[in-house]
Amino acid sequence: MANLSVDFVGMHFPNPFMLASAPPARTAEMIKRAFSVGWGGAVTKTIGLEPAQDLQPRLHPLRQSRRNVGMENVELISQLTLEEWQHELVDIKTTFPDHILWASIMDAPKKENWQRLTNIIQETGVDALELNVSCPHGMPSRGMGAFIGQNAELTGDVVSWVKEVAKIPVVVKLTPNVTDISFIARAAKENGADALCAINSVIGLVGVDLDTLSPFPNVGGLSAYGGCSGPAIKPIALRCVSQIAKATGLPISGVGGLSTWQDAVEFMAVGARVLQVGTAVMWKGFGIIKVLTEGLSNYLEDKCFIDLEALIGAALPRIVEHPEIPLSPRVRANLLNGKCNGCLLCVTACADGGFQAITGTKGEMVTIDGEKCDGCGLCRMVCPLGVIEMTPRLVPIVN
Repeated sequence: MANLSVDFVGMHFPNPFMLASAPPARTAEMIKRAFSVGWGGAVTKTIGLEPAQDLQPRLHPLRQSRRNVGMENVELISQLTLEEWQHELVDIKTTFPDHILWASIMDAPKKENWQRLTNIIQETGVDALELNVSCPHGMPSRGMGAFIGQNAELTGDVVSWVKEVAKIPVVVKLTPNVTDISFIARAAKENGADALCAINSVIGLVGVDLDTLSPFPNVGGLSAYGGCSGPAIKPIALRCVSQIAKATGLPISGVGGLSTWQDAVEFMAVGARVLQVGTAVMWKGFGIIKVLTEGLSNYLEDKCFIDLEALIGAALPRIVEHPEIPLSPRVRANLLNGKCNGCLLCVTACADGGFQAITGTKGEMVTIDGEKCDGCGLCRMVCPLGVIEMTPRLVPIVN
């Protein structure tokens, strides 16, 4: 395999993939099983001074054509006590001393509480602390989670309190549920954050039962806004990672909708150095690490990249403000010769959402009028066979 190792704030990862702070990292037994099959690191389920008691049920899928594309959860922090976690963390580090383990911690904006958590947890031998100032549901009503992370001043306060006593790196996990995540990221950096993690889940409402008109997840006929995760939130996560990479230059742990090796490449290209996976592990199990590492390794070899450094941040210079994008080159839609099956989906899309540039008869190859085509790309998007390409107008085209 290609060299997948990466350094992150003094920590050496054999590969960039970590378990996110989520149900797959709720106990030492689970984390140790993940390490045994090849995960590069893990972040514990969030630890507080007091354990949580969860709703049942607390998860509900977002489906598109019977395929899970996302999930809403209203799960809270760990159900284990602080004392239980002390034993769990020592157990993990004793069994896997060379594997990277971060402890996620959370409290209200009280200096003594954050410092107490920091002092207790870091003595267990964990490699870093991940400050959860971003959980979007359940905890903000108690002055925790996103209640802090949506406020730059409070975020800075918490980071500074932890840094006063921390002997290990401090990673701040940010929420996407803000107007400008860069503003919050800079506050974390200015107060001493060693690294950032983005993103926590996106607050949302996954749906409503059409029979009972009760929202999901249905808990006795009631529900609440919860954290949405999975592939559906990846565009938000990529945007946030790239924004904070540009704004701070700090090392970033990318998370949010990552489920394939292709996703991993995208996250690293926009600035992430290590990657966290949560929902995909819940759906497919710890064994997906083999597919992730093999796919990423093959990609590096195909691109002739010596290691991950050539990939990290490679796309950032190409992300600009809209006015900076040139108006040329101009393009138009073009068919790959002989491939159209005449389904007419592109005809409908172009007629009702585009520029009326495509015509055709059911079952026969469509015709694209290059003069009418405005190059928007809608037809390419809806084509089920993927046989429409966008071609520069300077190149002669024959349909």
